[in-house]
Amino acid sequence: MQVKRWVSATSLLLCALVSIVWGSSSALNRYGTTDLRAVYFATRSLLQHHNPYSVRELERIIREEDGERPSETPQQHQAVVLCINLPATFLFVAPFAAMPFVVAQLLWLTLLAGSLVLGGFLICNLSEIFSPIVSVLLVCIVLANSEGIFLGGNTAGIAVSMCVVAVWCFVRERFGPAGIICIALSFAIKPHDAGFVWLYFLLAGGVYRRRALQAFAVTAVLALSAVLWVSHVAPNWMQDRENNFVITAHGGINDPGPSSSVGFHNLDPVIDMQSVISVFRNEPRIYDSITYLICGSLVLIWIIATLKFRISMVRTWLALAAIVPLTLLITYHRPWDAKLLLLTVPACAMLWAKGGLVGWLAVSVTAVALLFTGDIPMAIVGSISENLRTSSSSLSGQILTIVTGRQIPLILLAMGIFYLWVYIRHSSGLEEPSDAQGSSNSEPLAPGKLESDNPTLTSRADENSF
Repeated sequence: MQVKRWVSATSLLLCALVSIVWGSSSALNRYGTTDLRAVYFATRSLLQHHNPYSVRELERIIREEDGERPSETPQQHQAVVLCINLPATFLFVAPFAAMPFVVAQLLWLTLLAGSLVLGGFLICNLSEIFSPIVSVLLVCIVLANSEGIFLGGNTAGIAVSMCVVAVWCFVRERFGPAGIICIALSFAIKPHDAGFVWLYFLLAGGVYRRRALQAFAVTAVLALSAVLWVSHVAPNWMQDRENNFVITAHGGINDPGPSSSVGFHNLDPVIDMQSVISVFRNEPRIYDSITYLICGSLVLIWIIATLKFRISMVRTWLALAAIVPLTLLITYHRPWDAKLLLLTVPACAMLWAKGGLVGWLAVSVTAVALLFTGDIPMAIVGSISENLRTSSSSLSGQILTIVTGRQIPLILLAMGIFYLWVYIRHSSGLEEPSDAQGSSNSEPLAPGKLESDNPTLTSRADENSF
């Protein structure tokens, strides 16, 4: 067992090093971490009592401190000067912004590397009781295909990792205060990443709800403090931030439709459902409404199932595996946000350990999702599809465009529906595992109490049971 763990740990570290070395060296040798530059200089502007959402003021500070960058493309420049980050992000980045950019960048990349590796190890720790091999293989896929996190330095790398750490703390019932702070920071920085994960713990009840409410209180304090800080420096910041959302309009770099200024077949595509529907009808009113209808219906079913049935370790993993793909579909997300799919690994390993067709489907769906949202496979597919000239004027051309350039949202939708089906099927008792209720002598669980609180259930879970 000790040898196997050393092999697993070595495999995880080697895969992580692929992303760390490749992504970081590419960023440092080219034009630097664009996403980090954006939030770094915006925070530095705020520290110097300037409006971080003012394009004019931000451009001046960047010019004075970073100089001109002739090789910077208009899209990269737009990504840096059009700040739409929430004010709470500035609180987190402030210690880095107080340093010279070279030092801050090095420390930031180090923090990204450490948090990503920690998240991978914790997920393996949670799922190794079911299937160590499947867990390590799936996590290795993620760790080896996270170059984009280091290439851009996006805050999603930190937010996702902190969300994973929080889940580990809550499920293991260890280091509770650390878990609360982690999910609060993740929620404050990237609410569209951590929001539904936090919502699960709120809806689940018991100790989970208490943790969720405590995290919300911390998030509220952080958000209020940040808003007061920004409002004191720049009273009109809300309007300026609203103006910067031109970045998501037609022709902007975050436009989910074919009219995006970075091109439809780029290496870091928008992966929300809007990017698929926009191929057929490139109108925000249309593709937003359809996305909310599809994903909203699935989320509503998930909420009802979560409220209806008592919490257990099995249902926790299935619930998270169902909601994470849907999280990525509802609003704007990029591949670096998709590292949140790490939270689907325990459910996949659990279903694989149970065996049968469902186990094979779980591994297939999860592996495909992790591969297609991985940076190396995505770059290969993107390079191939970029050379294909497809017309979106006909139905066949639109379908081909989606298959070659917007396949990720469809994979995520299939993944979300699959895990939601398993979640409901299990919760409704149609596929109750033989030992889910423990032995006949086991006492029933009190409402809101975790299965792990029951000694019988805990010992049986350690036997790799479903």
